[in-house]
Amino acid sequence: MPKMKTNRGAAKRFRATSKGRFKRGKSFRRHILTKKSTKRKRQLRAPSEVCAADSPMLRRMLPYA
Repeated sequence: MPKMKTNRGAAKRFRATSKGRFKRGKSFRRHILTKKSTKRKRQLRAPSEVCAADSPMLRRMLPYA
């Protein structure tokens, strides 16, 4: 059986945790940052966990993660 291909776009956006879940970076931190509070920008730095309903789709896109 041939090797499965990793979706490269997903590989750049998601990382697997040790428990097999996925973490992702938060959005809204690219531009128009002057009107956002310092607290809001600081909290957007922390990674977030992908919701359980989306995990099976990511498992197919990242078969070796």
